[in-house]
Amino acid sequence: MKKSFADKQPEYEVADIFRLYGEEYRSLNGMTKKQHQVMTAIINCRTSKCGYHIDMCEECGHTEEAYNSCRDRHCPKCQGINRRKWVNARMQDILPVAYYHVVFTLPHLINPILSYNRAFIYDLLFSSSSETLLALGRNPKWLGGEMGFYGVLHTWGQTLCQHAHVHYIVPAGGLTEDGQWVEPKNPDTFLFPVEALSNVFRGKFIDGLKEAYHNSQLEFPDDLSDLCCEERFEDWMDEFVGRDWVVYCKPPFGRAEQVVRYIGRYTHRVAITNSRIIDIVDDRIRFRYKDYKANEIHWEEMALTAREFIHRFLSHVLPKGFHKIRHYGYLANGRCKACVSNIKQLLSQDSQSHELMNEDSAGIRCPECGQGLMLPMIIKDRLGQIMLSTLALIRFRAAYDTS
Repeated sequence: MKKSFADKQPEYEVADIFRLYGEEYRSLNGMTKKQHQVMTAIINCRTSKCGYHIDMCEECGHTEEAYNSCRDRHCPKCQGINRRKWVNARMQDILPVAYYHVVFTLPHLINPILSYNRAFIYDLLFSSSSETLLALGRNPKWLGGEMGFYGVLHTWGQTLCQHAHVHYIVPAGGLTEDGQWVEPKNPDTFLFPVEALSNVFRGKFIDGLKEAYHNSQLEFPDDLSDLCCEERFEDWMDEFVGRDWVVYCKPPFGRAEQVVRYIGRYTHRVAITNSRIIDIVDDRIRFRYKDYKANEIHWEEMALTAREFIHRFLSHVLPKGFHKIRHYGYLANGRCKACVSNIKQLLSQDSQSHELMNEDSAGIRCPECGQGLMLPMIIKDRLGQIMLSTLALIRFRAAYDTS
């Protein structure tokens, strides 16, 4: 099969690490069914085991062949298409207002417990942080209206260690009870003081964690089995409460297209991109990471054993069916379309957001003419079944009608 745009890859990939050391890791370490599935999907991604497809340029008719992707949300090679689809679906939701980026982070002391209670802790992180924004938004002191926003869960730091945090993209304003649009009192800064956000967030998360403990919903690792004793758990909670509960807010964005590009950067990230892997030598994986110390960003290098690298990567595999992107307030599923239409009318918007982002998020341009998009014509799945795409049927019918 000839090379195509889909075959251009960095020199080293996570898939290479799994192929070289995956079987040994499986034999020596316990893994969940989901982790097995993710490892297999990444190994097979864009190989003959996933089938292939033939793409055709909609303008000049140039065709290329490429292996199919695995489409797993943890795969470093599969997020471009998913990101474009998600961003395109959000185009009509963009409002002509400033947008803010706020991040809620859990203290690292929770990490050992998180490893045994992933779905619960991630859900609690979402609920406590989103409820914090909604509650402060309703308060007339700060805004006095219902907010709407997107939340995206990230579970890793630059070195692949546990670092649970959620990113929110928040429009500057809200809907009052009588359906009017209200703007923030201090638009040049974030909607609320960071200290207030941190305190409310901490209180809600602690309350949820204590409730789960008293309802016997939490599991503890062997080295923390003493937390089953209520007195010891209260001591641990006192230490946990005293840690830094970091809430970070960035300055507002300027234009709608900046918002969508920025959203796309966060929605479909994975723990590490293939481009950050430097080399694989003698059971050592060397990769680049960003060091954020002293308010400056420096690129540094780190080397891990293959076993430790795989362990860290697989620790970020999400529970089956877990939703890592969530919508809240007037942007919640089922309400978004009607609410956004109403807000645009209130703001007298002449919306051009869809056209603004079409060029950036439409798809892959033809390498031959540079004008048309490469669209699938024929797809062969991993079972060997051949399917014709809608584009293929249209073209074949057009050719038949012409003849």
